[in-house]
Amino acid sequence: MATNLSEVADLFLSRLSDWRLDTIYSTSGSLAFGTYVEPWLFDSIIEFSDVCDQDLTYTASGSATEGFFTETLSLENKVMLSQIMVLGWMAKGNQDELQLRNFVTDKDFKTFSPANNTNARTAQYNTKREEISQLLVNYGLRKNPWADWRNQDFIVGV
Repeated sequence: MATNLSEVADLFLSRLSDWRLDTIYSTSGSLAFGTYVEPWLFDSIIEFSDVCDQDLTYTASGSATEGFFTETLSLENKVMLSQIMVLGWMAKGNQDELQLRNFVTDKDFKTFSPANNTNARTAQYNTKREEISQLLVNYGLRKNPWADWRNQDFIVGV
């Protein structure tokens, strides 16, 4: 049994609050939402594949079919992929032209310093990047075959 994109996308959506993503999900359905967030999943697969203990072979969504992994992923691996997807979402937000211009007409929401807004978003992104890096290190350490290391076998799988 394979893992569908929606299983990872739902975890991704639960990790953040963005009215644009909520609108896509509620108005267009999970298939359209999955297609929208799939590029972030691709980035996550690339980032996570070196340490993941499962095969991350993925078949992309088609016009009427949802994307899926060939293997049934563990909850831990789905959570890791969704965490890394958040980083991609944050990177997109940092490069959003409207955010960089800070063109907001409602004075209740007006940002007084575009530079401060950009610096805060960059700092938040860097903090999340460090968090993901630490999660990947911790994951790799948990999955390392320490019994082999005790026997001086440092090359796994050879």
